[in-house]
Amino acid sequence: MSTDTKPDTQTMVVVHRVFRREFDLLPDLIDGVRAGDTERAAVLAEHLTDVVAALHHHHQAEDDLVWPLLLERATLHVDLVHRMEAQHTALGAALDRIEKLTPQWRRGASLVEGRELAAAVREASAILREHMGEEETEILPVITEHLSVEEWAEVGERAGKSIQDKRKRLLFLGAILEDASPQEQRDFLGELPPPVRLLWRIAGRRAYGGYTRLIRNY
Repeated sequence: MSTDTKPDTQTMVVVHRVFRREFDLLPDLIDGVRAGDTERAAVLAEHLTDVVAALHHHHQAEDDLVWPLLLERATLHVDLVHRMEAQHTALGAALDRIEKLTPQWRRGASLVEGRELAAAVREASAILREHMGEEETEILPVITEHLSVEEWAEVGERAGKSIQDKRKRLLFLGAILEDASPQEQRDFLGELPPPVRLLWRIAGRRAYGGYTRLIRNY
């Protein structure tokens, strides 16, 4: 049983790396799709859709479970919390544009629509980097002081439950572990049920390796 009295917010930093990496990689991957190659466009479109959905759920968990508590308890940081909310709104609009453009590009793999989609992802990536950088340096210390371990755990649980497909849940675990340090990997896996850790060792690592080769066209 954990004896921690303050939440371990490093888990948020590890998850943020997933979104930074994927939003950085995807524009060039989209630009690299040949005109009319709908098979390749479908692969990337599904991946992009999954990443955007995961980010939406990640931010919704913060909107529902973090900002209200901080506004109530961290009264010296109200302006900062409102800035986080405004950044979520701006990023939400950028993600909505991606969600509109993705199926259009997927249908015909047009070069023009591909360039438009890649530009939208780059725009979202710039907003995302600014937001997550400030969140990590400014907000996470406030969370450590004002949220309980249980309240913080609920944020992660909410985001995790948003991925219903078991295969995709395993792939997202791989995405989290990819850029994690050995200690971060041990900490993250240590919070998972033993059957999930076993499944990762037996099948998950190999499945994620194959998936990244497919997406990144190795």
